[in-house]
Amino acid sequence: MAHPFPVSAPKPAPVSAPKPEGGRATAVVLRPLGLGDLLTGVPAIRGVRAAVPDHRLVLATTRALQPLAALIDAVDEVLPAVELEPLDWAGPPPELAVDLHGKGPLSHVVVADLQPERLLTFDSPGYPGPAWYPDEHEVRRWCRLVSEGLDVACDPDALDLAVPDLVPPVAGVAVVHPGAAFPGRRWPPERFSAVAAHLAASGLDVVVTGGPAERDLALAVAAGAGLGEDAVLAGRTTSLELAAVIAAARVVVCGDTGVAHLASAYRRPSVVLFGPVSPALWGPPPRPQHVVLWHGDGTGDPWGTTLDPALDRITVPEVTTALDQLL
Repeated sequence: MAHPFPVSAPKPAPVSAPKPEGGRATAVVLRPLGLGDLLTGVPAIRGVRAAVPDHRLVLATTRALQPLAALIDAVDEVLPAVELEPLDWAGPPPELAVDLHGKGPLSHVVVADLQPERLLTFDSPGYPGPAWYPDEHEVRRWCRLVSEGLDVACDPDALDLAVPDLVPPVAGVAVVHPGAAFPGRRWPPERFSAVAAHLAASGLDVVVTGGPAERDLALAVAAGAGLGEDAVLAGRTTSLELAAVIAAARVVVCGDTGVAHLASAYRRPSVVLFGPVSPALWGPPPRPQHVVLWHGDGTGDPWGTTLDPALDRITVPEVTTALDQLL
């Protein structure tokens, strides 16, 4: 069923933070998490930019996401960071520091240690701020923090990402992305194979994407669909090349992963399969080109080691029907 947008690595080598240019004030935003986390934080990052338009905005995120973070138009500099570890900040204290990592207090300490003139965090002991609501959609949560804390409008639909300045390895294809960070969020590979075969039979060029660790999974999905190894892009693309493929895709089908958020960022038609986590917390915005399938009745374990029952209840015919309607 389509679900509406609700109301509600290894440690990098030290990198010195950029010093202010010509006395320009600096704002630091902390978001060192996964791809989906980064992309759901984009509207809030844009809200910070709107609140301090003349500041130099530095985004602290993981080294792996640095190329994609540079595609966010509100960001001036990217500072490599490792989750809750201290930032390697060599410049003077920023005028503003914003914790877009979590509800605290551990992540609050990371930004507070920069000794900013202003600090924006969710409320926790020793850190006054807006209240944290556990049942709030991830995009709206961070938009509300910025909106209430900085008294600025923050549009939760401002998810767009710049298209990488490169020629994508393929364009106009159907992207099948079978991987997910944890087994609980991975729809069975044989079902992805059946979906990929259906897309190919519909006359579309189909590719199977994923990271280097997901190449064997992608090869199995492609083989089950009768696709050749050349259809497997998993392990063969950089993060920017993957983004370019999604930006030029005809359609995307995947689980609750970062690729789903890339499809939202580039407004590409997508069918997203949800399991342990409700789309009310992480689903795409309410656009006709994004279809969510979910049969849950609550929140399961997003770090589960076995297939989530709600995800297991999604059938191949449901997915192919949703794809046919989009196409």
